[in-house]
Amino acid sequence: MRLVSLLPSATEIVYALGLGDDLVGVTFECDEPASARTEKTVVVGGRDTKGMSPAEIDGYVKERMAAGDDLYTLHAGALAGLAPDLILTQDLCRVCALPSGHVDDALEHLGCRADVLSLDPYTLEDVLGTFVTVGEAAGVRERGVDLVDGLRARLSQVRARVAGRRRPRVAIVEWVDPPFTAGHWVPDLVTAAGGEPVAARGGQRSVEVTYASMAAAGPDIVLVTPCGFHLDGAAEQARTVVPHFPGAQVWAIDGDGLVVRPGPRLVDGVEAIAAVLHPDAASPARPGTVTRVS
Repeated sequence: MRLVSLLPSATEIVYALGLGDDLVGVTFECDEPASARTEKTVVVGGRDTKGMSPAEIDGYVKERMAAGDDLYTLHAGALAGLAPDLILTQDLCRVCALPSGHVDDALEHLGCRADVLSLDPYTLEDVLGTFVTVGEAAGVRERGVDLVDGLRARLSQVRARVAGRRRPRVAIVEWVDPPFTAGHWVPDLVTAAGGEPVAARGGQRSVEVTYASMAAAGPDIVLVTPCGFHLDGAAEQARTVVPHFPGAQVWAIDGDGLVVRPGPRLVDGVEAIAAVLHPDAASPARPGTVTRVS
């Protein structure tokens, strides 16, 4: 089966299912594994926001959205040339990837008969379910079941380590300028790691808020996990957040790798967050995943 992934998390799922050799098309943001972007055909492009500040990126996104423009460009000719059997996309967030409806329109125009599977999880349970869904659509359902079983076993290990301990109050900043609080599956990661998410919107879209409202929730720990950034970028931005949360620990975490992409590495994120919340009980966080900035 010839697979095309139109979002980075789907690319990670494909590789986790052992289907890397079947993947023929990816996006310009598919960087895990790194070889995906160099060995596969890039069928979705977009603006390189490196060098832009969070406020500048937010302004660019809002300007494009207000004008009804897409943030991503589908290279329809390249897609048609790949003759895919299955295309993985989403409708969850227009900031994250092309909506599935745009893909359907392009395929109809091209006369391409590929199946389009939209992955739209809102909770951690939903995310785990997508691994089985993708496996089934690709003809390897049991691999999806095995993948989920292994991830659930790791979650159970974390749960056992932190059981009965006081749950720190945790606020998560998904974007720093303007501030966005955590939504979708992200609060579930905190709960699974032995924390109590505050100023959060579990199972709902993340929204723009104020730092005052987040601070009023009384967090003990603040995790800064900006979408589109790994640890170095998160740490730089987390330092600007510190003055808004006097008395709280402020940590940066590899947002793109461990928190905001709904892929298998979310369980790595739970393990990393548990190491922050319960350092004397959980396994130490892997290097390059989290760092304390205050």
